[in-house]
Amino acid sequence: MMKVNPEARRRRKAGAALSAAGLAALLLAQVPGAAAQEADLEALIAAAKKEAPINVYDSTGKIVEIAKGFSKKYGLKATGMKVSANSQLEMIIREGRAGNVQGDVVLITDAPAAFAQLIPQKFVESWVPPDMTKKIPAQFQKPLAISTNANVWAYNTEVYDKCPVQNMWELTEPKWKGKVAFVDPLTKGSYTDWFNQMAQHADAEVAAAYKAHFGRELKTGEASATAAWVKAFAENAPLVTDGDDPISEAVGAPGQKAPFLGLVSSAKFRDNADKGYKLGLCTDIKPWVGWTYSKLGLIAQKTKSPNTAKLFIHYLLTPEGIGPQMQDGKMPTNTDIKLPEDEPSGIADVADKLFQYDASTGLSDWDTRQDWQDFWQVNYKK
Repeated sequence: MMKVNPEARRRRKAGAALSAAGLAALLLAQVPGAAAQEADLEALIAAAKKEAPINVYDSTGKIVEIAKGFSKKYGLKATGMKVSANSQLEMIIREGRAGNVQGDVVLITDAPAAFAQLIPQKFVESWVPPDMTKKIPAQFQKPLAISTNANVWAYNTEVYDKCPVQNMWELTEPKWKGKVAFVDPLTKGSYTDWFNQMAQHADAEVAAAYKAHFGRELKTGEASATAAWVKAFAENAPLVTDGDDPISEAVGAPGQKAPFLGLVSSAKFRDNADKGYKLGLCTDIKPWVGWTYSKLGLIAQKTKSPNTAKLFIHYLLTPEGIGPQMQDGKMPTNTDIKLPEDEPSGIADVADKLFQYDASTGLSDWDTRQDWQDFWQVNYKK
């Protein structure tokens, strides 16, 4: 089923990371330990103050607030711009080819696209602040991930006392036919990435969940247990949407007698306060309550303000910098930073029950997107 176009295999290795400022290197050679790290940061700030303002691309509007906080803290000018992941990809490539960089820092959630197109062609590069290397797990450093974002199964707390589903395979049964809201995998690559990640790294868990629910071993003619689930789920006629807002409404809107179950971004739990919705987090679905994807923090190679861009990356890895996004359930890769207790979704309590994105097969995710989309389209029933 999964035949990969050979053309998609052509890759070039990522370029070298941006070099540190000369003054910082000199100071690091002279001052040991934490003092050296502080001197490194001070040197970076001093170098940034000699550079032009920067623009930052991100797919969330919170970047506007974050950029203002950065500007106020350092006396530098940064402008946050909300740009979708798909548009970022197009803009970065066009700007890089033209040598006219507008987006100096790129915060992109389409990690496979970055692995396949942006980094190998040297439009962008990754830089990890020296004082953060011991705080960020190794799997989030090549390239640098600022945060992990999650999509989780949600239900309506006004109708149900608890999540009405305990196993992912339940969603393939007649009871839930046409009653699950789901972002269309044909419109959002992270969903087919999730399918591929499960098949690559956790197919045994998908098969075990089948046995736990049905009491028998899975027998399938498909290439994997994951493919068998995707097929059965698609055939059960989920309500597909073009984004998370319709799912939040279908699941959480008050006054419903038979609300949908849905897979939705953890950020949408703020709708409970903003719109009076009744979203509840499914905390016990087997084998996972949801899945994560990474937000990469990258720097345009042709930026005219490399030190300011580095300083912004550093800022994002601090509680002050990432704070506005943590209210949306975005989990920092800096392990010293914890989600606030009043984060609306409660995702911190189930972080160990999330299927975690593994960047080691990011290129495979990119290569198989079309295959998984075709597979979904063939099996989807309205």
